[in-house]
Amino acid sequence: MILLRHGQSEFNLHFTATRRDPGIKDPPLTPLGRAQAEAASVALQHERVGRVVVSPYTRALETAVPIARALGVPIVINPIVRERCAFTCDIGTPRRELARVWPEHDFAHIDEIWWPSVPEAAASVIDRAALFRAEMAALADWSDALVVSHWGFILAMTGQSVANGEWLRCDPTAPPPATIEWRR
Repeated sequence: MILLRHGQSEFNLHFTATRRDPGIKDPPLTPLGRAQAEAASVALQHERVGRVVVSPYTRALETAVPIARALGVPIVINPIVRERCAFTCDIGTPRRELARVWPEHDFAHIDEIWWPSVPEAAASVIDRAALFRAEMAALADWSDALVVSHWGFILAMTGQSVANGEWLRCDPTAPPPATIEWRR
């Protein structure tokens, strides 16, 4: 499968400049982030993608929509691929509001409040990654999935830190990373 980190968000822009949490809940993409999503939609046209699995965060949805549209594939919302809850940006948008803003997508299977209410330990993200890895490995077509996710979740899946808009391949049947360094 392919793991793609969402495009640059308003949080990423400000945090990168100051190394301080700017206090933006569920931030949207910046113009650069939207351009990164469009660039990914072009780059991924030559890949075999049958569906896009995406986190419910706005920045991930805004990244996934142009890609799914360009590839002509469905979007599947899955909170398990969300970011590690560590900053204000990891406070999500309630399910009803997501369904109102994104009526073409199915949010019925997720909880109204789908993100943790307290900061999430690294071990929790690693456990979610292991669960997702097992779920994907059980599917015959796991290699056809594009997963639009976040820095922390991709790090837990692969042991690699990726920049906004970057993607890499991940084999869920392979052993998970032996060590993970949680520094941005």
